[in-house]
Amino acid sequence: MTAEFHLRAGASEMSVRGLLSALRARLRAHGLPEAACGTVEIVLAEALNNIVEHAYAGTDRGEIRLHARLGPGKLICTLSDRGAALPAQGLPEGRLPEIGPAQDTLPEGGFGWFLIRSLTRDIRYSRDAGGNRLTLSFDLPGLDGATT
Repeated sequence: MTAEFHLRAGASEMSVRGLLSALRARLRAHGLPEAACGTVEIVLAEALNNIVEHAYAGTDRGEIRLHARLGPGKLICTLSDRGAALPAQGLPEGRLPEIGPAQDTLPEGGFGWFLIRSLTRDIRYSRDAGGNRLTLSFDLPGLDGATT
């Protein structure tokens, strides 16, 4: 059995928080274990915050749409927005930033795409008709797809 749902958020940090909370509630209602919900939330928080910070940089106007499809052993989330394209219209490599020997030299950012790539099975990006589409696939071992 599969479940599909759509959520929307404005291009702001507060709206993203609300979308993540709504997503987590839906996933839990469909039997997703807490650990898997946390993994999905980390990945989507990184991706959504990148959309707010970069695709919609300098504006608080814009919308982000999330389409989620939960099926046996997997979850596929597609994020859509009408913001700026990713640089070179492709996915960043997701390498870890250089980390120096001293704690005070740790970079504040640069871990997002590494986390996204490490915690998903597959990532796809496309740009068409002035919009971005980022599809993130997760393996959910042990989830039989039954819904409540």
